[in-house]
Amino acid sequence: MTDELLNDGFPFADGVLDGRTALVCGASKGIGRACALMLARAGARVVACARSADALDSLVAEMHGEGHEAVALDLEDVDAVREAVANLGTIHILLNNSGGPPGGPLLENTLEDFEGPFRRHLHAAHTITQALVPGMEAAGTGRIVNIISTSVREPIDNIGLSNTLRGAMASWAKSLSRELPPCVTINNIMPGFTDTDRLGSLAASISEHTGKPVEDVRDDWMSGVPIQRLIDPLETAAAVTWLCLPSSGAVRGISLAVDGGRMRSI
Repeated sequence: MTDELLNDGFPFADGVLDGRTALVCGASKGIGRACALMLARAGARVVACARSADALDSLVAEMHGEGHEAVALDLEDVDAVREAVANLGTIHILLNNSGGPPGGPLLENTLEDFEGPFRRHLHAAHTITQALVPGMEAAGTGRIVNIISTSVREPIDNIGLSNTLRGAMASWAKSLSRELPPCVTINNIMPGFTDTDRLGSLAASISEHTGKPVEDVRDDWMSGVPIQRLIDPLETAAAVTWLCLPSSGAVRGISLAVDGGRMRSI
């Protein structure tokens, strides 16, 4: 599906995001990487942010178009985040995204376990958004999309810390949707079981805590997914890109699931 969605199966008009600059956090792999590729294919100039400089350089070389930029940055370092964002100029599209915390029973987490994940998700997202919104308003357009999780609707067993964090992000975004300038939207994407390294590490973590083989963990997941397969990260990226289109300005404050129909809630 990767080749299809970025080539002959590209789902949007060519150049639909021409003239826009997108800051994509967590762009070195997984959903973040797919979003960087898709937004670039749509015409945006992409500033790709993550900790791994080598992975970012490889991504920039692969992206459609020219003028893309790599920024090696640890999102847990809020001061460094603030400094980096101040030097980026006008950003029209912001994707808030970062790796999730390890799995395991919530009661086994200490208070210290919450600090890093909250810094690289909620604190970083808030810091970046505060810095970029004035420029978005001046430009007359802004799109903010947060990658969170279906767990904000239906908590997932054995990832209590992640459930807590994603719920905080969803509430933060919904609150902001009532405060941002009219030309700036904020929305969430809730991925389901997606074919990423993160999902593999999560399955291993759950296996370690429950004693259940990794294959059984994955089988349990797929038994509840009507499409009976993992989601391609580019399918998620297509939903992100749709929320970033000029024509999506009336879509605001929603949490959109890309989960293959897994959730039972309405």
